[in-house]
Amino acid sequence: MNIEHIAIWTSDIERLKLFYIEYFGCTSGSKYINSSKSFESYFLMFDSGCRLELIQMPSIPLNLNNSFSQYLGLIHFAVSVGSKEKVDELTTKLRSDGYEIVGEPRVTGDGYYESCILDPDGNRIEITI
Repeated sequence: MNIEHIAIWTSDIERLKLFYIEYFGCTSGSKYINSSKSFESYFLMFDSGCRLELIQMPSIPLNLNNSFSQYLGLIHFAVSVGSKEKVDELTTKLRSDGYEIVGEPRVTGDGYYESCILDPDGNRIEITI
């Protein structure tokens, strides 16, 4: 089995789409719009085949969780970039472009090399080998 896609509610679908295209090399499908529900979505595709669905609807309330704290529920997803050097390079680029780094590049206790950043909406993304 594989994870087919993960969905993220957002209040700025275009900003989030551009972020994942620029930093994670995603390609975007066409925007789906259901005007009767004021619902919009994009499917973004990673090279691996996994997809990220970005969805927006004005009636969805803001998330009250603190992005810097841990909490119950889905807390992050990880994107493999292929090498330690690429983890370091992407983390450095994101930092220089003003994005929040919440976990510096490191080897974790279970042997992964990763960093952790916040996307423009405060969602945690682990960048791994």
